[in-house]
Amino acid sequence: MKKLFLNESLFPFVLILLLAFSRFIPHPPNFTPIVAVAIMSGYFFKNINLSYIVLLISMLLVDVFIGFYKHMFFVYLSLFLITFIFFKISDKINFKNLFVFGFLGSLIFYLVSNFGVWASGVLSPVTNLPYEKDLNGLISCYFLAIPFFKNTLFSTIVFSYAAYLANYFYGRLGQKKIVEKSFK
Repeated sequence: MKKLFLNESLFPFVLILLLAFSRFIPHPPNFTPIVAVAIMSGYFFKNINLSYIVLLISMLLVDVFIGFYKHMFFVYLSLFLITFIFFKISDKINFKNLFVFGFLGSLIFYLVSNFGVWASGVLSPVTNLPYEKDLNGLISCYFLAIPFFKNTLFSTIVFSYAAYLANYFYGRLGQKKIVEKSFK
């Protein structure tokens, strides 16, 4: 059997390209692997700075082409926060916990990024005016973002398990796994 080869030093670059490409292809809103990678980066990389760099480059690479947006700071902040939290508990990532971690990562992204939508004056799709700068405006913003949360949650779970299982089966093919952890 011919051995596949993915150099460990090449993996971050391949991941950046995959993430960037996934944002270019047509997809439902918020259905990308970016939150899953924020969760899994601590699992794949033992260096938190490398985790941040992979996310930052893959996001900026595409945002330069598709355009910058008012609440961009909050989107990036949520991804860095997710990366930081899950880097700290990366040894707890396993097949059983991944669903809960996917939910928590998606929830962090939802709360922080939509706070940014509200705070930065993005227009409400209902009124075509900025959200009111009070509690009702914030609640309205979160309520109208629920469909986006569903897409984020579903894509995060799908892509997290895909990355986890790809690493597992890559090792089963006789290759050195990207991450040497047991299948729990």
